[in-house]
Amino acid sequence: MTRFLSATALALVLAAGAAPAGAKTLVYCSEGSPENFNPQINTTGTSLDASVPVYDGLVAFERGGTKVVPALAESWDVSDDGTIYTFHLRHGVKWHSNEKFTPTRDFNADDVLFSFNRMWKDDSPYHKISGGSYDYFGDMGMPTLLKAIDKVDDYTVKFTLNKPEAPFIANMAMNFAEILSAEYADAMMKAGTPEQVDQVPIGTGSFQFVQYQPDALIRYKAFEGAWSGREKLDNLVFAITPDAAVRYAKLKAGECQVMPYPNPADVPAMLKDPALNVLTQPGLNTGYLAFNVTKKPFDDVRVRRAVNMAVNKAAILEAVYQGAGQAAKNPIPPTIWSYNDSIQDYKYDPEAAKKLLADAGYAKGFDTDLWAMPVQRPYNPNAQRIAELMQSDLAKVGINAKIVSYEWGEYRKRAQAGEHQMAQLGWTGDNGDPDNFLNNLLGCDGAREGGSNISKWCNKDFEALIQKAKSISDQGERTKLYEQAQVIFHDQAPWLPIAHSVVYEPTRKEVTGYKVSPFGRHDFSGVDITE
Repeated sequence: MTRFLSATALALVLAAGAAPAGAKTLVYCSEGSPENFNPQINTTGTSLDASVPVYDGLVAFERGGTKVVPALAESWDVSDDGTIYTFHLRHGVKWHSNEKFTPTRDFNADDVLFSFNRMWKDDSPYHKISGGSYDYFGDMGMPTLLKAIDKVDDYTVKFTLNKPEAPFIANMAMNFAEILSAEYADAMMKAGTPEQVDQVPIGTGSFQFVQYQPDALIRYKAFEGAWSGREKLDNLVFAITPDAAVRYAKLKAGECQVMPYPNPADVPAMLKDPALNVLTQPGLNTGYLAFNVTKKPFDDVRVRRAVNMAVNKAAILEAVYQGAGQAAKNPIPPTIWSYNDSIQDYKYDPEAAKKLLADAGYAKGFDTDLWAMPVQRPYNPNAQRIAELMQSDLAKVGINAKIVSYEWGEYRKRAQAGEHQMAQLGWTGDNGDPDNFLNNLLGCDGAREGGSNISKWCNKDFEALIQKAKSISDQGERTKLYEQAQVIFHDQAPWLPIAHSVVYEPTRKEVTGYKVSPFGRHDFSGVDITE
């Protein structure tokens, strides 16, 4: 019998053709189905999580922390002027295989060039495969930052930048910069099925992809040839379970060993359950309501400020976060350096909101949409409920808000295209640098159609500050610039910041070695199950 699985979970795994009895299998009750398995073309945590077991980058964040450590690159050098990064690649790294592909060589510099040129170069044969949208790459300004990527030899790659970029190494540890197999890509292109690279992944990671049944499960097995060493787990299963109450029931029944995003109301009972460990840490996250500043009436700063004053944030925190969040006033969380605590949040003041609306020419209010996310996230445990509370508050000042939602992938796509007037979204930091919030979510690069700046807000003064901050390495000087940028954000109000949450991740007691990621990813390398 497969160890540590209930009868139901065992049937699920065995039905999918799992490994033999006696193997160690960990079941993770994931919250949704991935769009694909290529981290270059994903921005949702659900899809990025599905790629984490399979791929490695040149560098990585240490498990559970923000420190950058070597991965496929054993070391790197930086030129004195901060514009040339030379990566020295690890030798003897093996690729996974599958029914349609068996690698003939180890990882080398060609794979690095293929992976980055696919995102960067229009003439890459793969640039337009699977829609050709590389949002992270674009939002972080990589297309204009990169000057050249050169293969020095099979195990040395040189990245030349157009200007110094303080967060560059941290950015290279993010999921979008993970390395795909150039040889696999060539084979699939010749077979006439290039999209298979994104749907049936081949990587160098500690787990090998086995099978995906949409809306049901993803199955991986330990990769025997992993450069980082063979994992203690034999099998890893993502049991796709969108409902948090069902995830909790499965966890209690032993049908899964780890679950994300519990309902805040369930946490007290979880903490008392002797069969569970509840891991917790302050979240590196922000939940917000974005105003599309290119659409009336949100092109008027008075309207944006009025909505900030009309919504009772304290009531949302009490009803939805239930002690697991704090009110947000800035776009970055207080857990990150350069947070400007001197900023005073907009007070809940419906009468002042009405006056501002009248000054803006909307004394009788207006009609608007209010988009509610269809998924749970640490920064937003119940978007529908938050939307309903906002809708009620806005009605009191004459704003008639119609709640709108879509399937998660569609929601992101439409919001990034700017179809909304107001839309809920949020962010969990990817690298511990303020730039990851301020540039990705509020910078001019991200304001393009398809970018992560769904306010479509491009403020030249704000942009000048965050771009200058990226170009210098002194953290004290960068902090001053980011503090000023947060003042502009507050004054111009492209968002209604809602909350920063505490992250809870319950696991079964038999799970050892699992660490909560500050970036919201779920990584099962180094994890074991004990008696």
